Amino acid sequence: MKNTWPIEIKGQDIFLRPLRFRDRAQWNRVRTENREWLSPWEATIPLTSQESYKELPSFFEMVKILNHEARNGRSLSFAIWHSHQLIGQITLGGVMYGAMRGGHIGYWIDRNFANRGYTTQAVEILTQYAFQELKLHRLEINLRPENASSRRVAEKAGYIFEGERPRYLHIDGHWRDHITFVKENSAIK
Repeated sequence: MKNTWPIEIKGQDIFLRPLRFRDRAQWNRVRTENREWLSPWEATIPLTSQESYKELPSFFEMVKILNHEARNGRSLSFAIWHSHQLIGQITLGGVMYGAMRGGHIGYWIDRNFANRGYTTQAVEILTQYAFQELKLHRLEINLRPENASSRRVAEKAGYIFEGERPRYLHIDGHWRDHITFVKENSAIK
């Protein structure tokens, strides 16, 4: 596996770079401004009757966790940058090697930069990295059926509809149905 973390992946209009501690102010601003825009699509943690609400990690703890996961090759999380402005995030998570050689991609974008092709470009360059450098065979994008914008991103990036996953992820406080799009690496036999 060619994974010397941290890495930067350049696209035509954007680049992907891991979050750094000094990105905190931009991160907080973008996340605060987009809270309402993103909440219908973001994962939540279900609680059992014995559990209570757990506080999310601080920005600094999150960056440490993301870097630890990346150095161990399990999950590669990048901020999406346009002209040195943080506009979103994309993650190649659930990375598996061996007989599976796959993972899944998730992403979000600042509403001020939506519908400009940046998210699609981020998916394309991360997919290329996963296939060429990590030699993964199969990637998935799982999204809620009503998220038409995310569906367009997956389709424009060349992902093919595979099927439905009922009650797949806990999103916005409930178990939500998802649809799955996949792309396979034709270079891996």
